[in-house]
Amino acid sequence: MKVRRSERLVDMTQYLLEHPHTLIPLPFFAKRYNSAKSSISEDLGIIKRTFSLRNRGILETIPGAAGGVRFIPEISETQARVIVNELCERLSEKNRLLPGGYVYLSDLLGEPELLRKVGQIIAAKYKDQKIDAVMTVATKGVPIAQAVSYQLNVPFVIVRRDSKITEGSTVSVNYVSGSSQRIEKMELSKRSLKKGSRVLVVDDFMKGGGTVNGMKGLIEEFEAELVGITVFAESNFSGCRVIDEYHSLLCVEEVDVQTKTISVIPGTYFNK
Repeated sequence: MKVRRSERLVDMTQYLLEHPHTLIPLPFFAKRYNSAKSSISEDLGIIKRTFSLRNRGILETIPGAAGGVRFIPEISETQARVIVNELCERLSEKNRLLPGGYVYLSDLLGEPELLRKVGQIIAAKYKDQKIDAVMTVATKGVPIAQAVSYQLNVPFVIVRRDSKITEGSTVSVNYVSGSSQRIEKMELSKRSLKKGSRVLVVDDFMKGGGTVNGMKGLIEEFEAELVGITVFAESNFSGCRVIDEYHSLLCVEEVDVQTKTISVIPGTYFNK
């Protein structure tokens, strides 16, 4: 049964949004809606203009027999700055200060809508690069990595600090914690990452950079390639940070335990 244009447009838009960075041949849509390729091309033109006007992303057209269309999500810098500034305000709340000067993040990283936006912002930084996997360590960075991997339409892999029998054989590395200077160990299942994979590292919080540096070492052990590092938040660190090249959405500039105040500013994400 032939589908009306209004229904096609709604369903096609939804399909594209749910399958980012996926090449979809025009015959797929033509068969799905029992419509001519010319009609599908016109519909895609409408969707492309709408995505552009609303800053939803780019609808890329690939010509040729093996071509089709690919939706690449993006977010404007203005929109990203609004979200990051709101996060700075929320993270500066006094009741987030924990003993030892730590900042409470769990509630923010448990909000689905906020995670979706954070995933969009981080993924947009790497939309023009080939990413095969998103890596994080088994802490609060997992939901962030999952949100980013959804936007990039790639798997995410979880590095663990203790081995589990369900992981099978693993590769492990020792690393020095950047803040405490203790020797720690992390490991990853051999089946999690293929040789030559291009990996994006994502984490929730960074002080000295030891954990992120440990993941960098694991990537090298797998003979894979590190494409980039992005953390949700970083803190000012008085020592020598072991990671130099990274992006952060937020920076915890100052924590005053006496007055219970937290100063949070945008991180390095917007630095050119």
